[in-house]
Amino acid sequence: MSNAGNGREHRVVITGVGLVTPVGNDVESSWNALLSGVSGATVITQFHATEEFATRIACEVKGFDPTRYLEAKEIKRNDRFVQFAIAVADEAMEAAGLADPTDRNGLSPERFGVLIGSGIGGMQTFEDQCRVLINKGAKRVSPFFVPMFIPDMAAGVVSIRFGARGPNYATVSACASSAHAIGDAFRILQRGDADVILAGGTEAAITPLCIAGFSSMRAMSTRNQDPETASRPFDAGRDGFVIAEGAGALVLETLEHAQARGATILAELVGYGASGDAYHITAPEPTGMGAQVAMRQALRDAGVEPWEVDYINSHGTSTPHNDVTETVAIKVVFQDHAHKMIVGSTKSMVGHLLGAAGAVETVISALVTREGKIPPTINFFDPDPECDLDYGHNRMVERPVRVVLSNSFGFGGHNATLAVRRWGE
Repeated sequence: MSNAGNGREHRVVITGVGLVTPVGNDVESSWNALLSGVSGATVITQFHATEEFATRIACEVKGFDPTRYLEAKEIKRNDRFVQFAIAVADEAMEAAGLADPTDRNGLSPERFGVLIGSGIGGMQTFEDQCRVLINKGAKRVSPFFVPMFIPDMAAGVVSIRFGARGPNYATVSACASSAHAIGDAFRILQRGDADVILAGGTEAAITPLCIAGFSSMRAMSTRNQDPETASRPFDAGRDGFVIAEGAGALVLETLEHAQARGATILAELVGYGASGDAYHITAPEPTGMGAQVAMRQALRDAGVEPWEVDYINSHGTSTPHNDVTETVAIKVVFQDHAHKMIVGSTKSMVGHLLGAAGAVETVISALVTREGKIPPTINFFDPDPECDLDYGHNRMVERPVRVVLSNSFGFGGHNATLAVRRWGE
């Protein structure tokens, strides 16, 4: 994919990251908790999950203070998923040295974009306003209902906040949403159609309707008496995912732009693959064919051989079918090397952030390349003969990591894989 103006691709680097997760409200606290194997799962506190809910546990964000980022009136006009997006955008922009609009080294607003994915959007706002409509009538529905609920509003509000007038939209592809947002941003920058894009994902769907819906599908863990060990990726006793909330953001920019302004580079984004299963609305294709295609595309795009990959941050949801299917796909793509790398799942600690998962996990992947430390996959109790790779179970692994793949697969058969390389390679 060549830039029409100069006949070549632009390299894309990561210069700032932001996190709000169930184990920390910023990058540092989240990263330290992940390395220590801390679980973010608890009994749900955001509403009273009675016995009629089969699942009564979740990975909630704890102690989040929106007043750090917004005035009281703005808080009321922005759903929780947008508040999370603002928080991670602020952290990422500050880390990249771009938070001050007067000190952006001549960055044109038209060359600065925002792409933020969300699988569900403002679900709490949706539920609240449905109750208003039913109980009080149509005239009492808030004029802010629509802009608070629609999934694209995180990207819209963040672009307004930073004066970004370049490419600006949301990607909605279930649990692959933010991985697609990052992949799209990567392509735009490669083409030379922007200099900087703030990309990521956000989700705040721990609500009665979402919990009831996922419970009815029997997709979530029902270990209500033991929430901290409920998310068990690749373990024989896994019984479903643990829903989570939070957000992740990355400042991506062309290498030329980053170097010209003397930015500190965290890692390089080098590959992106996307595919569809064309199989089922929720179940993964049993051979992992779609996942195979996405991983192969990302490797080819990155110019990386399978044996060069040191770590895969897997989709690893802790559901019976997903974990087996992903294992099968990895073994097909990587052959013997599949058993020589770590295939970890940080969802064992932070749960499944749905549309925000890809962004959070891409941030983690970048940190792994910089720090040479791979977070553990916690909650391993019993081996599954069908999941026979090295998942980094119950241990943090410290080793040089040159290339990481991050997998995200969503309902509807949406697959996305991102490749991150250690800076300086």
